[in-house]
Amino acid sequence: MRDFVSAAFAFPTAVFSVLLLVVAGYWVVVSLGALHVESLDTGGDTGGDAGGDDAGVLDVAGLGGVPITVAVSLLIAVGWFASLAAATVVHGPFAPAVVLVVAVGVAWLVTRLAVLALRRLFTAAPGPSRADLLGRPCVIRTGSVTSTFGQAEVTAADGSSAIVQVRQAGDGGLRAGSAAYIYGYDDTGEFFWVVEDPSTLA
Repeated sequence: MRDFVSAAFAFPTAVFSVLLLVVAGYWVVVSLGALHVESLDTGGDTGGDAGGDDAGVLDVAGLGGVPITVAVSLLIAVGWFASLAAATVVHGPFAPAVVLVVAVGVAWLVTRLAVLALRRLFTAAPGPSRADLLGRPCVIRTGSVTSTFGQAEVTAADGSSAIVQVRQAGDGGLRAGSAAYIYGYDDTGEFFWVVEDPSTLA
């Protein structure tokens, strides 16, 4: 056990060990529901957003197409195992440099293969556009809807649902649980205009 700990915290494995602790902490937070993997950016291969400079670097390295944290987590985990294994068999004055090169190479290769297999799971299907929600029924989720405040839950044609910002012209009777229809979108305020479902009016 002492030899294992010494190897895990000896250079260069120590670098991967620290990063692995950070990754483990991140996934604990994800498992508790504080973060969602689906909300993370992916590389350009999936047709989603590029995800900034980090995603661009991953694309160049052939690791794009999955959430950045998935690719980085795999890279760090495999690098840690490879570094630890290489440190036990490589010795000599240049051992740290050799171990680092081997660990990075193995980590990239294994992660590259894993990303190729995982891409299909993270392929982003185009979500419904704002125009797709026009004319659709919704359910009010706030206590009331006014000309300055309100939210509603709307279900798109593909079955996905979302909470959107809504507004109502005048002083209508929309309350939490009321059925309404979306009939317009305000580009400036980024909200939908809704009207009470006529079938609910007595």
